[in-house]
Amino acid sequence: MTVKIFPTARDAQNAFYEALERADLEAMMTVWSEDEDIVCVHPAGQRLAGQAEVREVWRQMFASGPTMRMRITQQVVIAGVMLEVHSVHENITIAGEQRPRPPMVATNVYLRTAAGWRMIAHHASPASVQPAAEPPSASPKILH
Repeated sequence: MTVKIFPTARDAQNAFYEALERADLEAMMTVWSEDEDIVCVHPAGQRLAGQAEVREVWRQMFASGPTMRMRITQQVVIAGVMLEVHSVHENITIAGEQRPRPPMVATNVYLRTAAGWRMIAHHASPASVQPAAEPPSASPKILH
């Protein structure tokens, strides 16, 4: 049962990337909705659906322990009352590698639940070109 409450989708996203950097499976799964209608797609990976599949792929990824640092840039947020979509560039650095990797483009979808904001979808893929400079900070778009 989830005990952590994320008051905002941004809080849930921060916890997602912190769990990813720490290779912390329990913290990672706390971010995800407890519902079976969740989806995760890793770069060049298949679509994973449901708690068991999503948990297992993170368990496999975290088996070697913490190895990456993540810097999020180019964030675009589309916000509604019950749903937020965050499109980001994930800038990943792997321990022991001399050069940074090309960025990944990720879409994270969060749903407001009785237990706070939870991730319901994560889809990441390689960026086709080097991203442009960071755009000026803008307020999230609010859908009514």
